Amino acid sequence: MARNEALAADPAEQRTTGDLARAAVSGWLGTALEFMDFQLYSLAAALVFQTIFFPTDAPGMAIILAMATYGVGYISRPLGAWYFGHLGDKIGRRKVLFYTILLMGVSTTLIGALPTYHQVGALAPIILVVLRLAQGFGAGAEIAGASVMLTEYAPRRRRGIVGSLVALGTNSGTLGASAIWGVLVATLSHDDIVNWGWRIPFLASVLIMVFAVWVRFNLKESPVFEAREDVVDGVAVSKEELAQVASNSNVLAEGLSERKGRAFFEAFFLRFGQAGNSGMVQTYLISYITATLLLAPSVGTNVVITSSLVGFITVPLVGFLSDKFGRKLMYMVMSSISLILVFPMIWMIATAQVNAVFAGYIIIHQSSVLALASLENLTMAEIFGARHRYTQMALAKEIAAIIATGVGPVVAAALVVATGGSWWPIAIMIAIFTALSLGASIVMPEVAGRDLTLLNDSKPGEAIIGPFARRERIKLGLPVDDEAMRAK
Repeated sequence: MARNEALAADPAEQRTTGDLARAAVSGWLGTALEFMDFQLYSLAAALVFQTIFFPTDAPGMAIILAMATYGVGYISRPLGAWYFGHLGDKIGRRKVLFYTILLMGVSTTLIGALPTYHQVGALAPIILVVLRLAQGFGAGAEIAGASVMLTEYAPRRRRGIVGSLVALGTNSGTLGASAIWGVLVATLSHDDIVNWGWRIPFLASVLIMVFAVWVRFNLKESPVFEAREDVVDGVAVSKEELAQVASNSNVLAEGLSERKGRAFFEAFFLRFGQAGNSGMVQTYLISYITATLLLAPSVGTNVVITSSLVGFITVPLVGFLSDKFGRKLMYMVMSSISLILVFPMIWMIATAQVNAVFAGYIIIHQSSVLALASLENLTMAEIFGARHRYTQMALAKEIAAIIATGVGPVVAAALVVATGGSWWPIAIMIAIFTALSLGASIVMPEVAGRDLTLLNDSKPGEAIIGPFARRERIKLGLPVDDEAMRAK
């Protein structure tokens, strides 16, 4: 190999524990705000937006329209992913993450100040769509940037558990949004919520945005970005400039001549499965519980709160295990567990018995959404090379999300209405999403412990830790340096 990854210096050693803590808080806050924003909307869409912005005599159609507007937020995300991702690979992660959280937070806050359909007619949903597009443009590169930054900050052998903090941010955002809605549902009448109470969660999100902006303003740049051989004076050189000096460096030459494609599709389908499950479980199932099973709105919010709390154990545990056994093996194990559990758990939810609803939702949420989220962000960051890591990761995440998460809840709503409230379309869709993640995990190489300063994408045999990685190197006929593996 052009470079011995096992012996390469770890750029994360250039940062103090305090720097790592600030990076962790920054990633956690930004991701929490992103998921709070989208969960606030998804819960509002499930509970009241069909009345406020999409009044119709057909309740099922009103929910479909509300969910379609939820999906609109994903249309602009790939554009934001490309624009901010390219900028982040060029000038660094820190500056871009400052811009994304500001745009995302302002858009969410303004949703809370919107007039309703009864006040301004069709203008209300039009403005809502515009704000959702702006929100999506900023969010398109937020979680990818936070994942890249934290993964590049983390010590090599602890990336799994440190990187899982990004997924805890998603969990925290979901929990925060659900808790706020839970309090509103418990303390206000339905009329008060429709008239003014729904505005409170959106307006209150400004507090998190201000704190996150302050944290990121004081954050140092990623040590991996600064250690890249193609970065000069804090800016990545152009392809033409890189070609002029590539002959003097194997790392630069490999990055310049690399053929792209395989790594992108591996990351795409890892994301596709998790994103699809997230849309089905965290968005549509809440509508199903409330509008189809006709359970009290408090059931939907309380089950999300409870499951999110359980996730504070699931997410770091799965991240920790991925440091011990590798990303590939853990992906295969968790996806397989999800496939086994999906049909019995969705059936339990469909019984409309509150205890069964809680048990079924918590189990499927942990196995199909949170466990995969714990693995996804750092795995995707490790799959890609340093020169285009932010751009490729953001695009893979968002293109997959616009197809899976944007379309999934709308299709589910239509199928459930068409089948008279049947649960099986939900279970089948979650199974399909999970199977795609499983397939991607089978064909991907092990990436745990990879040298993140390498400009080229991952390839089989590169990983340096974990029993699965060692077996893979032996299978491919590559050298195994056990002493170097243990050293790192």
